[in-house]
Amino acid sequence: MKRIVESFINKHSLLKPYGTIIVGFSGGADSVALLYILRNLGYTCIAAHCNFHLRGEESDRDEAFVTDFAASLNLPLYKQHFDTKKIAKERSISIEMAARELRYHWFAELKEKHQADAIAVAHHKDDSIETMLINLIRGTGIKGLAGIKPQTGDLIRPLLCVSKKDILQYVFSENLPFVTDSSNEQDMWIRNKIRLQLIPLMETINPSVRKSIVQTMENMTEALKIYEKEIDNAIRVIFNKEKGVISIPLLKTYPSSESLLFEILKDYGFGKEVIKEIHAAIDSQPGKMFYAENYYVVKDRNEFLLSTIIQEDNKLYFIQEDDNVLETPVRLIISFLSDNATDLIEKKTNVACLDYDKLQFPLLLRRWKKGDKFIPLGMSKFQKLSDFFTNQKFSKIQKENTWILISDEKIAWIVNHRIDNRFKADIHTKKRFILKLL
Repeated sequence: MKRIVESFINKHSLLKPYGTIIVGFSGGADSVALLYILRNLGYTCIAAHCNFHLRGEESDRDEAFVTDFAASLNLPLYKQHFDTKKIAKERSISIEMAARELRYHWFAELKEKHQADAIAVAHHKDDSIETMLINLIRGTGIKGLAGIKPQTGDLIRPLLCVSKKDILQYVFSENLPFVTDSSNEQDMWIRNKIRLQLIPLMETINPSVRKSIVQTMENMTEALKIYEKEIDNAIRVIFNKEKGVISIPLLKTYPSSESLLFEILKDYGFGKEVIKEIHAAIDSQPGKMFYAENYYVVKDRNEFLLSTIIQEDNKLYFIQEDDNVLETPVRLIISFLSDNATDLIEKKTNVACLDYDKLQFPLLLRRWKKGDKFIPLGMSKFQKLSDFFTNQKFSKIQKENTWILISDEKIAWIVNHRIDNRFKADIHTKKRFILKLL
């Protein structure tokens, strides 16, 4: 089995020769086999054991076992204790999810501490089958039908090429001890129900059902490569990530526009049902809004606008006369120019050139508010800021992200858009005050 695992590692480029690996080590047959094989393949292994205190004395038994086994192989072992039930309650998540988050977060810390090449866990072929069936039962797409990947970021799964039966045969042939998690034999969890009830039932219909499912997952993995390539190409065409703009006319040219929306928005926390609602609003009137935890989407005229949810910011930010940079809430570079250096001034909306003698310090930076008015550059009469936004066809998101520079309670600059005519530098200006938004 060692050679099969070695071939799988090389095929998927999971590890560099003789690299350093953090190995998740529970003490079960799977993790014992993983640690033993990787060590015998010449890798530097650092065992990592989590005690989640979920199974009473059995959890302490597992910790004692991994301590003795790591010592027998002369391997370094790190152990971490978690009050998993308490943390799950505090975070309002399931115990299973809490254990997963705690485990992988700690593994990542160990990887960074030891400058390891990867984190290895002992998922095997049967785990992938169970995962695929769980996804199928809950509803899934191509990715869910492909099972578990050999690698996800820094996390690798070298045993995905072998079954649980293969692993047990290996540990028995090598006389390797291991512990058994009694909860694996209880059918209260969906994964256990699939392992203990569903798959045996499916085997009465097709004795080779495991092999058939693995073949299906391999087919889906190959199809996924094509799918992801085409999706990535389409997303680059329709989605301006920097501006958070999804073009509706371009989106509608694709045969599965809802799938494209899903692939774009899922990474921002939008669920399937909300994405369906967004897709249904393609031909609706502008203004409809859809929310995730940290982001929202606005249906504009010909675009979906994606933006971060900004908690209302009523803070005031001051610019002193001797400042040369402002870091918060936006980054501004501040400088001065004499009258004879006008050719050095950039003619861009992110640059404001103001008459220094017309300003009163400290200047103030704040959000715009209802009733604000100013005299746009080149005009002689006041205009409400709300009307300016309308004329410039500002989206709701653009309005909410706009900052205003104030001098003596007067608007001097709509940051990144327009200066006030009263503060412009002209032929009489002796000293120019320059702000550049980065």
